[in-house]
Amino acid sequence: MLRNISKNPKIDQRIPPIAGTLFGLFLATSIIGALWMDGSQPDWLIGTWVSLTTLLGTYILFALKVANQWEKAIVLRLGKLQGLRGPGMFWIVPIIDTIPTWIDHRVMVTPFAAQKTLTKDTVPVDVDAVLFWVVWDAEKAALEVEDYRAAVDWAAQTALRDITGRMMLADILVGRSVIDKELQQVIDERTTPWGVTVQSVEIRDIVIPQDLEDAMSRQAQAERERQARVILGESEKQIAESFAEASQAYINNPTALHLRAMNMLFEGLKEKGAMVIVPSSAVDTMNLGGLSGMISLAQQNMPKEK
Repeated sequence: MLRNISKNPKIDQRIPPIAGTLFGLFLATSIIGALWMDGSQPDWLIGTWVSLTTLLGTYILFALKVANQWEKAIVLRLGKLQGLRGPGMFWIVPIIDTIPTWIDHRVMVTPFAAQKTLTKDTVPVDVDAVLFWVVWDAEKAALEVEDYRAAVDWAAQTALRDITGRMMLADILVGRSVIDKELQQVIDERTTPWGVTVQSVEIRDIVIPQDLEDAMSRQAQAERERQARVILGESEKQIAESFAEASQAYINNPTALHLRAMNMLFEGLKEKGAMVIVPSSAVDTMNLGGLSGMISLAQQNMPKEK
């Protein structure tokens, strides 16, 4: 539901402090002057003095306006545009001139959302975004649209729903920057006739159903498991290729193979408490039994560490 974000009154009711102060001074002057002239001046003179000072104070109260540095006042004279006023102090003609709205020229921040919007693959999602915009033409913002703040909010919501409905869920989740740029372009096209330009749009959050989130999590875990198994298989393949390449060096050189086997056995037996299992054929062909006996005898004759 659209929030009531309009803060500009239809008819200006702001009285700047300086106008109220001057009105008070003139009223006080009127009273003091009437008391001072009491009995010493004619009654018509006293009445004229009080009327003039009160009228002047009332005129200042309703005619003097002050616009802040960041805003413009839209002045209408008998219903027709008289012009823009501000920033600073300016005067209007009471009763004849009215100020229907004050236009803020600062960068405005408008949060908006598209709730329960179906994507192209019929997945309901909630998308929250933030719109940064600024009024570059105060006259158009006041005259071309009834409430430019509400109009910008509605334009942003409808654009977000339209873009979400034309995209797949996967594209929405991974392509936030693309959505931001497309949203900025669409909203800016709609708001330019109102004197409003969009500076940027940022997607804050994308909420999907919990069941779908759990399914996507399981899918991601399965994908990582598959990749791990593929990597393990590739590693086994590379190891097998390395052994196959190494075996080519021992095909026609049994002495080198014999020495390599003896070195591997020695490396295994020199560890304390190590047990090495070798095929019986290797024991017979390479005399590994005698070699192991010599290694055991040497270990027993080594002085024990204290």
